[in-house]
Order: sequence, then C-alpha cells, then structure tokens
Amino acid sequence: MAKVFIYPATSLILSDLVARHGHTPLSSAVAIRERIQTAGLESPPLQITPEEPKKGLKWAAVEVPSGVRGRMALYGPMIEECEAAIIINDADLAFGCMGCARTNELIKFLVRQKNIPKLDLYYPKNEEEGVKFVAAIKRFLGELGGKK
Repeated sequence: MAKVFIYPATSLILSDLVARHGHTPLSSAVAIRERIQTAGLESPPLQITPEEPKKGLKWAAVEVPSGVRGRMALYGPMIEECEAAIIINDADLAFGCMGCARTNELIKFLVRQKNIPKLDLYYPKNEEEGVKFVAAIKRFLGELGGKK
C-alpha cells in the first residue's frame, strides 16, 4: 500500500480510485478535514491559522503571495510524505479545481522532482480517451501493489 499524492489534489474521483485500489490518497480533502476538526481554529472559512503562511516558507520564498505559502503549508507536507503520484494535466474544472496557477506550477514541479513512481496524464477529451485514462490509472495503481 502506497501513499499516493494526487493532482489536482481536490479531485474526489482520483481519491476514490486510489482508495479503491488499496492505497492512501494524499489529497486536500483529508488535510482540510483535519484542520476543520481541530479545536481552536478560529478563522473560518479560510481554515488556516496565521502561522500557516509562515510554514509555507519551507516550499515558497517570502516574495511569493501569502496565498501560495498558505496553500503550500497544506500541500507541501503531502508532497514530502508521498511514495507515488498521479498528475492530471489540463483537467476540467469539475474534475478538481485547484484555484491558484502559481501554486499549481510549484506543486507539479516539486512532485516531478521526487524520485518516486509517477503517472503523468492529460485529462481525457472523449469517451475513448476516458476509458484509456481510467485503465492507465488502474494499471499504475496495480503496479504499486495493493488490491487487485
């Protein structure tokens, strides 16, 4: 069983596919749930503390917008923890919108620099590509081990 970082990290479809194949999806939904359920968090709807952008300095320079640093405080630990990754390029907004182009570039750069198994695909444009897309993901997850 591998910890698989998914991009877009907001994709419930990818999270479900990864989990169904016996792996642990590393996605923003889980990280955000932990923050929401943490007692003492007093900044809804942002669900971050004033310390989060400071934590993000580990992955992004002080010159970048605080929103990038805040997002990296969420995504950076997942990228460090992951043992494999699935990156979907040009994904439809309904597939999982990430919301910040600069953060997205940084996330993909950091994931691609890791020496881990990676699946890098383009979002399908039609049904035939969709079938090949899901088959490629299933094959990749099967090669990592987990459920058959």
